[in-house]
Amino acid sequence: MSQTFQVGQQASVTRTISESDVYLFAGITGDLNPAHTNEEYAKKTHFKTRIAHGMLSAGLISAVLGMKLPGPGTIYTGQTIKFLAPVHIGDTITATAEIQSLDLNRNRVVLTTTCTNQDGRVVITGEATALLPWDDAAG
Repeated sequence: MSQTFQVGQQASVTRTISESDVYLFAGITGDLNPAHTNEEYAKKTHFKTRIAHGMLSAGLISAVLGMKLPGPGTIYTGQTIKFLAPVHIGDTITATAEIQSLDLNRNRVVLTTTCTNQDGRVVITGEATALLPWDDAAG
């Protein structure tokens, strides 16, 4: 491993959740829950409008781990998630991962994961575990 990792290191990915994101996610996963896909149905729910799938927003954590920290070659091995608030179509979500512990002998990392919306409201919290990327895997 040529990259140096340290406790407290963090990285983020930001994305605005679009209507097409919700429909594409529904189509890919088969989760056609009307709370996500049917505005008339959603108007009658607690949220009064459609909300994005929780796992759509949580998926942004995967983007942080796979592309930024630890980065390409990372193998995601676990995730705990708490959904704290809904994500609406048009919300801008920032997923952040912060290294909490490292075990370089076993090539493992534990990260705190958080997703916040454009207002700074935490919508998801959790903890991820991963295998750090191997330098010689590419070559």
